[in-house]
Amino acid sequence: MSKNSYLTIAISILTVLSLAFLSGCGGSSSNNTTDGTTPGTQTDKVNISNFAFEPSTITVTAGTTVTWTNQDSVAHTVVSDTFKSGNLSQGQAFQFKFDTKGTYNYSCSIHPTMKGTVIVE
Repeated sequence: MSKNSYLTIAISILTVLSLAFLSGCGGSSSNNTTDGTTPGTQTDKVNISNFAFEPSTITVTAGTTVTWTNQDSVAHTVVSDTFKSGNLSQGQAFQFKFDTKGTYNYSCSIHPTMKGTVIVE
C-alpha cells in the first residue's frame, strides 16, 4: 500500500470516530418535538445573555433536558467534563439530557469567567 492509501484510511477512521463522539456529546436529536424536546421529558432553559448564564444555577430531576440559548451578539460555548456545545452564535441553542444525578459545573470556553451549574436530583 502507498503512503497515500494509509493516509486516506487514517483520515476515514478519524472522521468516523469524530462523528460518533460528537453525536454522543449533544444527546440524541431524533424523535424531537417542534420545540426541540423529546416527548415525555422535562426541559429547563438557560439563557446566555450579557456574558452570563441566566440562571447561573438550576436544579432539575434526572431525565431532564436542559437547553441553553445564546441571546448575545457574540459567540459562546457551554462546556463541562460531560458535554461540549461548540460555538453558539446569537439565537442558536444547545441541549443536553441529564440522566445521572450529580452536580455539573460548566463554563464558556471563549469567556472563562462565565460559569454555571446544573444540579441533578
